[in-house]
Amino acid sequence: MSIELTEVAAHHVRQYADKRKKAFVGLRLAVRPSGCSGLAYILEYAEAIQNGDLTFESNGIKIITDPKSHVHIDGTVLDYVRDGVQEGFRFNNPNVKNACGCGESFNT
Repeated sequence: MSIELTEVAAHHVRQYADKRKKAFVGLRLAVRPSGCSGLAYILEYAEAIQNGDLTFESNGIKIITDPKSHVHIDGTVLDYVRDGVQEGFRFNNPNVKNACGCGESFNT
């Protein structure tokens, strides 16, 4: 499987990447232990690809992840949504079994 970005999310990433003064090779998506449900997403603008990283291409954006994180996020579709005055990335992850009430963490 893979990790994908919607067109809206890819457009948002491209706009931000174009404004950065640092190198941009792709979007890094990972997880780390955190919160009441166990794992939290980490989303960063990547300046390099590390040895062992997995890469996927979606809507013109390279998505980079490490193998340990990939187990938990394989098949995820990353969207960018606006809901009233709030906006941000939304993770549509088919592996999530439970998520905390505040939406900050999940488990698979």
